[in-house]
Amino acid sequence: MTRSLKAVPAGETAAAEKLKAVHAQLNRFILGKEEQTRLCVACLLAQGHLLIEDLPGVGKTTLAHALAKTLGLAYQRIQFTSDLLPADIIGVSVYESESRQFNFHQGPIFAQLILADEVNRATPKTQSALLEAMGEHQVTAEGNTFALPEPFFVVATQNPSYQIGTFPLPESQLDRFLMRIRLGFPSNDAERRLLKVGDTRELVDKAESVMTSKELVVLQHRAAQLHVSDALLDYVQALIRYTRESNRFDYGLSPRAALAFLRAARAWAFMDGRDAVIPEDVQSVAIGILGHRLRYRESSDQLQENIAYEILQNVPIP
Repeated sequence: MTRSLKAVPAGETAAAEKLKAVHAQLNRFILGKEEQTRLCVACLLAQGHLLIEDLPGVGKTTLAHALAKTLGLAYQRIQFTSDLLPADIIGVSVYESESRQFNFHQGPIFAQLILADEVNRATPKTQSALLEAMGEHQVTAEGNTFALPEPFFVVATQNPSYQIGTFPLPESQLDRFLMRIRLGFPSNDAERRLLKVGDTRELVDKAESVMTSKELVVLQHRAAQLHVSDALLDYVQALIRYTRESNRFDYGLSPRAALAFLRAARAWAFMDGRDAVIPEDVQSVAIGILGHRLRYRESSDQLQENIAYEILQNVPIP
């Protein structure tokens, strides 16, 4: 179904090597999770926001900090709690006696990478403060609109919904996250290495950036231009159509999800140094794209991996 690939330009190979270095550095800090860290790099390369869901203590915050440090991004952490207000995120106008006027003081949202830590511990009203920022890369306060830095990413962590003190994220917000990943407990070997090395957060603080934010923006634009054949578009549409026509799910995937598939698949192919997208790229990113956007009618406790596996098994490659 794919076209014959041309010789890969030297620039694509150099970009792939740069992204491999990014991936390798992340794997120094998050041990034994090579697939998850590669999905993270693909997500940011595809200009998407990332949701990391798992139990406390498995490295979610460390991973977000490592992404910012490795990619040379200005970083802010916002600890979401039940008493957090939208103004605590966006900012507030303060009256200054010298100028005799109100001046807007920017909140922590004005950074290139925002860690929304334990995002589902805040109330729905506060969670909604992220919607405009994630969708439009801007915020509105008291009738004024303020642009956010570029690039701009939200990396949110959340604890499982069955834990005490959590509020479920609405579907509209979940759909704005390009990917969701789960880290899970480390393997025995990875945990042994962690016990020998100690807390990797100290390594993150001392690490050098592998690229700059400007370099990342250039690579994002190049990845977005990768060729996608009509046959591959047929495959993506077949996957989307399966979720809409199947009676297994409450609702099917949105057009935003279809675009997310293509963006993520392009990024995955670009990381391999290829100049076109193949079906295996779509399949590789499916686990991050599908799980948080779909819900089984009969049970909402199915694993993210099971949803992606079922859809890929039931939709043949054209």
